[in-house]
Amino acid sequence: MARYHYISEGRNARISTEITGYAVSALLELSTRTGEPSYLEAARRAGDLLCAAWNAEAQAMPFEWSADGQLPEHHSYFFDNGIIVRALVRLWKATSNQRYLDVAVQCGESMSRDFVTKDDIDPILILPGKEPLPRDSRWSRSSDCYQLKSALGWLDLAAATGNRLFEADFETALQRALRTHSQFLSNEPDRQRRMDRLHAYSYFLEALLARVERAEVRAALAEGIERTSFELRSIREEFERSDVNAQLLRVRLWADAAGAVSLNEAEAAEEAASAASFQISSADIRHDGGFNFGRRHGALSNYCNPVSTAFVLQALALWDDRLRGEAVGDWHRLI
Repeated sequence: MARYHYISEGRNARISTEITGYAVSALLELSTRTGEPSYLEAARRAGDLLCAAWNAEAQAMPFEWSADGQLPEHHSYFFDNGIIVRALVRLWKATSNQRYLDVAVQCGESMSRDFVTKDDIDPILILPGKEPLPRDSRWSRSSDCYQLKSALGWLDLAAATGNRLFEADFETALQRALRTHSQFLSNEPDRQRRMDRLHAYSYFLEALLARVERAEVRAALAEGIERTSFELRSIREEFERSDVNAQLLRVRLWADAAGAVSLNEAEAAEEAASAASFQISSADIRHDGGFNFGRRHGALSNYCNPVSTAFVLQALALWDDRLRGEAVGDWHRLI
């Protein structure tokens, strides 16, 4: 799966292992909801590519893939590994193909062995030597609370393998995220860049769903939902991302279902409508039905985004479940 599609140029960005992982989870969600066999088959093909992309020599998952091996950068991201782990574990459950779990375990072990430091998590490693890439002010090149979503991969592996060391790694990441999350949005003074941080901060909120039985987690979840809602509505006239609406809506619905944070129906309905407004109708099948990345001052971006599409599809399906009086289901299906 390409990272995104350039609408006006009619071309794809490079193939991303992370986005392919998201695609696996999204296709499995569609398979579960529709029963259509083609979705499961597509998920298998995407999972096979992830297994082929695993670099056995370096014992690492590269963040991009090409058929001829030619890439401008050779990096591995902690965040990407976690998304891939969760996708492959879910695919293993759906197919009983041991290869998917084996590669998921290797990715999870790499996350623990290669990225975790005494103080935090190195976000990016340079392959094949696995030297940490220097950090900068960009959220994706820092180590902050958003990494907790990928740490969910460790929980999935603990459940699948019985190895409690994976769960211990998650608990360490959780405690650090709880200590540091309050500063994550404040660290970005630029309003439009803070919208990007809302996307990352929502990853943190999503991961909190794994431990909502704890009072400190429920408090952080309530605080985070309120703050994300305020920031989204404050900034959206200048810049609005479709995925932030979808992420916040999913968190609201699952937090309410868990009895952790009561749903604000009016704000949830507004987020559902806003997220839906980004859907693309086109004669070009590469982005017809997909979702645009975002708007700046009312003008849509040039990007049809697979992750935005996956997040919004799931959020709107959950919202539809709610409106029809059906249970919103298990948060473990979080894409």
